[in-house]
Amino acid sequence: MDDGERGGGVRAWLRGIEVFAGPLPGFAPERAPADPVRLFLSWLSDAVADGLRDPHAMTLSTVDEAGDPDARVVILKDVDADAAGWRFAGHAFSPKGHQLAVHPRAALTFYWPEHGRQVRLRGPVTPGSARDNAADFLARSATARAEALLGRQSQYLADTGERDQALEKALGLIGRDPSLVDSAWTLYTLAPVEAEFWQAAADRVHTRLRYERTANGWSRFRLWS
Repeated sequence: MDDGERGGGVRAWLRGIEVFAGPLPGFAPERAPADPVRLFLSWLSDAVADGLRDPHAMTLSTVDEAGDPDARVVILKDVDADAAGWRFAGHAFSPKGHQLAVHPRAALTFYWPEHGRQVRLRGPVTPGSARDNAADFLARSATARAEALLGRQSQYLADTGERDQALEKALGLIGRDPSLVDSAWTLYTLAPVEAEFWQAAADRVHTRLRYERTANGWSRFRLWS
């Protein structure tokens, strides 16, 4: 933002930024599939096919011990069609790991701005089995595994040299034992009780469709925009 824009105020500057400018895909809720997994994978496939950057990135929202919200961007690891679960991974000793241990519920948000599409999911979160956790850990790069082995995510870093030495030591351990697994590494599954699909429109008459899980499967509802 240059001096002229600052002089006009941040609010005016922000309102001048164009949104939903490009051609946007259509969305006919009446033709949406009966379950949210199929629709999600269709939208994700569209994002991948059109070359959108990091289409599998999502915001994971949790609450801490005091009930205060927290959020960060993580990568989607899998979508289990049978269990209707969205999977992500993290260290059990990280802030999100501690938060999920106390409050095992979360929300996921996907946003593909070029398509004007958003997907919101909320529900309980369960940790994976030791076997699934290990498989996910071993699929990571050597450096990513080494960082996880340090078990110090989000702690204060006073000396980058100390970090580099610790990382080099962890990489050495992995080099000597490529099958080494951090038992605290966890593959989590969020099984949504609600899944909302939002399609933007240039005229701001957006389209929203919510799936709600019931004892007999999924029910679908249109929402006011």
